[in-house]
Amino acid sequence: MLPGRGRNGRFVRAGSMGVSRILGTRTAWTTVGDGEFFCPGCGGDRNYQRLTGRRRFTCLGVPVLPRGETGPVVECAACGRHYSADVLDHPTTTRFSAMLRDAVHTVALAVLAAGGTCARTSLETAASAVRSAGFDDCTEEQLAALVEALAADTGRIFGEPCGPGLAIELHEALDPLAPHLAPGGREAILLQGARIALADGPYTPAERETLSTVGAALTICADDVTRLLTAARTPS
Repeated sequence: MLPGRGRNGRFVRAGSMGVSRILGTRTAWTTVGDGEFFCPGCGGDRNYQRLTGRRRFTCLGVPVLPRGETGPVVECAACGRHYSADVLDHPTTTRFSAMLRDAVHTVALAVLAAGGTCARTSLETAASAVRSAGFDDCTEEQLAALVEALAADTGRIFGEPCGPGLAIELHEALDPLAPHLAPGGREAILLQGARIALADGPYTPAERETLSTVGAALTICADDVTRLLTAARTPS
């Protein structure tokens, strides 16, 4: 074949310019699910379709031979980009906010229960933290009532170390959240609990144990938990 000049000015064989137009592959996508997810490309919550595909060789644009299956992939309804299915493991913004709100609320209740007295200063500090996390109408009275109900339901006595039931509740609230928080975010939750414990005086043994459980659930190593609890006692 005679050579010709391509777009970039280089000489190419005439035959090579047309091969891609004659032979190729095509994927036929099938929708197998949908929902809402956090789109990394858009940077926010978007609708998605979960797709599986069948690939075929094409000749002159006509499918001729199967090449197997591909996917599944997640297609954003807004930007059209495709992502691997594990993108759905990341919570939506709405879900993440709810997880964070519940985590702060659970930590506040656990620390108050461990404190043993529910002093007004502790309740005020806890209520402020919970309101900042998203429970706008949280009051000191509501928290005090919840702590009493928690003690009655579990048979615990105020001021006791963190028992198995309370430890399970902390892990249930914090374990799913921890992988999606930066180290600073995990430390902030622990420090909120520390400030609640310190609002009415030094840590009690039960409060320290509860905060250690919080740190473990947030995947903060024991040395860092000790460092953070010590730093919380030092006025800034």
